[in-house]
Amino acid sequence: MSEKNPQPAEAAKAPETPETHPGARGALAAPARDTRSTRGAQGTPSAQSAMFPDGTGPSANPVGDRHERGIRSFQPRRSRVTAAQRDALLRLWPEWGVEIDGDRRLDLDELFDALPPGSPVVLEIGFGMGEATVRMAADDPATGILAADVHTPGQGNLLGQAERRGLSNVRVANGDAIILLREMLDPGSLAGIRVFFPDPWPKKRHHKRRIVQPEFVELAASRLRPGGLLHCATDWEPYAEQMLQVLTDCPALENTQADGGFAPRPDFRPLTRFEQQGLDKGHVVRDLLFRRLP
Repeated sequence: MSEKNPQPAEAAKAPETPETHPGARGALAAPARDTRSTRGAQGTPSAQSAMFPDGTGPSANPVGDRHERGIRSFQPRRSRVTAAQRDALLRLWPEWGVEIDGDRRLDLDELFDALPPGSPVVLEIGFGMGEATVRMAADDPATGILAADVHTPGQGNLLGQAERRGLSNVRVANGDAIILLREMLDPGSLAGIRVFFPDPWPKKRHHKRRIVQPEFVELAASRLRPGGLLHCATDWEPYAEQMLQVLTDCPALENTQADGGFAPRPDFRPLTRFEQQGLDKGHVVRDLLFRRLP
């Protein structure tokens, strides 16, 4: 059961609310025709620029047209930014924010400068409003979490929550996660990649927009260090079966489950109230944990 989609049958049209955790929906890869170039978080780039002058907040279009996109997966988020979210972005973005511009390689030790050099870093692709991200960061303070999304209210909410809880192991990346993986992260640099409840794109003609496809899995696996985990979760059964097949077919990965199937939900992935509501209704949530081979 996806927090953005309380009813799986309405996956393509369920409304987003400020309290939902839509996971990776809307945060994965920019469409070939970049809608963010004409519509930012408040509707237009000029509104985004006025909200965050002089680069003090996330850009409406950090990569521009400089890098080729691959999977067409995300949809822009256009909900309103609250005063508290804007305040958190204005104060914290210059220190904790990362623009996915594709123009540089990230030094993860420098990015997570409050952690000891060489500390593990996990990339979370899509975090919604950030509640689950904050809980995972608080439960594992020795691991850096680089959380990527394009949802401006969620970015502000996550930064504000991390500050209130005194967390020093959260950084927020704005933009296309495919560009981040391909252009800005070194091979073998990540201890894990998390893709929780990505948009299932249930219509057959839209399946090509699903993030978990062979090209993505190959790229993700190359950025994992040996033993690193690629962890996916979905409430959409047909997508779960596709994920299992694609992950199984990747020669650089091995299933952590001896039977080659789905994994039980690990303790480190929080069970949100939205997910529990779905489970109470009989919905099936599938976790997939695959390990990077040496």
